[in-house]
Amino acid sequence: MYKLLIDDLIELSLSMFRKNFFGIFHGSISSKIGEDKFIINTKDAIFDELKDEDFITLSFHEDYRYKSASIDSLIHKNIYKNISDAKNICYAMPHNITTYSLTHDNFKPKDYFGNLIYPSIKIYDPGDFKDWYKRAPNEIVDYFKEESDLMIIKGYGIYTYSRDLKQLVKKIAIIENSAKILMNIK
Repeated sequence: MYKLLIDDLIELSLSMFRKNFFGIFHGSISSKIGEDKFIINTKDAIFDELKDEDFITLSFHEDYRYKSASIDSLIHKNIYKNISDAKNICYAMPHNITTYSLTHDNFKPKDYFGNLIYPSIKIYDPGDFKDWYKRAPNEIVDYFKEESDLMIIKGYGIYTYSRDLKQLVKKIAIIENSAKILMNIK
């Protein structure tokens, strides 16, 4: 089962890379595999050529393995600890929605699929980026508890979670396509 999960993560990561949702070293994807364990990409993962060894298993107890894991590991850990529906988590930086977020406070898709799933999403302003990674684990969880299962962060990208890995990727694709449509309207 572990091998099948890693294979799914590799396949979906490559697809997301090809769509410019991930950069070469930019992004993170994880899956919860136990009550207090999850798999996440390593900090040196290159998303268009991931291998089994580009994933690391972490427990909620922070140890030396966190140094090899994605910079987003503490964020993923805190989401898993606090959001019971989170089985899979992704941080991506799709170009259109990230660009859109720089000049807007709300995202209101006008296309059918975007509007059907997310009629309106508040765009979160992280403020000063200098201490973002210290604040992010708590601020992202608070947003998820109060707002939505998808968070658009101004100038930073998207965080989302899902029980199903393919639905996770589908949400990002729909939001990115909706943003592209809105940007083309102008």
